[in-house]
Amino acid sequence: MIKKIFIICTIIFFLILIKKNNIQQKNTHNFQKIKILAVRIHQNAPGTFYCGCKIIWNNKKGVPDLSSCGYKIRKNFNRAKRIEWEHVVPAWQFGHQKKCWKYGGRKKCQQDYNYQKIEFDLHNLQPSIGEINADRSNFMYSELNNNIQQYGKCNVKIDFKKRLIEPPKRAKGIIARTYFYMSKMYNIPLSIKEKQLFKKWNINFPVTKWECIRENKIFKIQGNHNNYVYKKCKQ
Repeated sequence: MIKKIFIICTIIFFLILIKKNNIQQKNTHNFQKIKILAVRIHQNAPGTFYCGCKIIWNNKKGVPDLSSCGYKIRKNFNRAKRIEWEHVVPAWQFGHQKKCWKYGGRKKCQQDYNYQKIEFDLHNLQPSIGEINADRSNFMYSELNNNIQQYGKCNVKIDFKKRLIEPPKRAKGIIARTYFYMSKMYNIPLSIKEKQLFKKWNINFPVTKWECIRENKIFKIQGNHNNYVYKKCKQ
C-alpha cells in the first residue's frame, strides 16, 4: 500500500514539474514572438533608443554600431555589443504590487495572462544597447545635475546610488508619452513628481516623424493606439 502511494505521489510530482516547464517554455516562446515583431517594427528606426547608434539587423538579432554615435563601453562589453528590448516603464513598476509578484517575483507573474498583456505591449518596448538596459535596471527617470560622461558621447546619466537615470533629449518626449499611455491603459499609478516631469518633457520634446511611423506600425500589429502620440500625428 505504501509503495503504491509512493508511486502515485511520484507521478503527480513529475506531472506538476512537466506542466511548470511547459508554462515557462510557452512564456519564453511568447516573448520571443514579441521580439520578432519588435524587430519588424524597428527595422528602419533612426538608431538605438537612448544613444542613436546605427543598428545592424541580422534576422531577429540586432548589433549596435557603437562608433556611429561615439558610444564608450562603461563596463559590460558583452551586453554593449547587442540590442536588447527595454521596457520604458520597467517590469518592476507595473508588476511588483501584483499578487503573483509577491509570491514569486517576475517569473511567477509571467504565468499570468493579465501581466503578460502589459509586459508584451509593443508601445513600451524600445531597442536599447544592452549595457544601458542593464545599467538602467528599474531605475526611475529624473533630471540629474551632473555632467559625467559615462558612455562617451551618448548623453545618458545614471546615478547608481540614488537609482535614477536621465535620458538624452532624443528620448525624453517618447518616454513621457509612453508613461502616460501605460498609466492610462493599465492603471499604473504615477507620482506627482513623475507627472510633472513627464508633462514638461512631453511639451518640450514634441512628437517626431519616427514616433508617428512607429505608432502606426504597432497599431497594425497590436490593434491599439498610443493616443498621446496618435492624436499629435493627426494634427
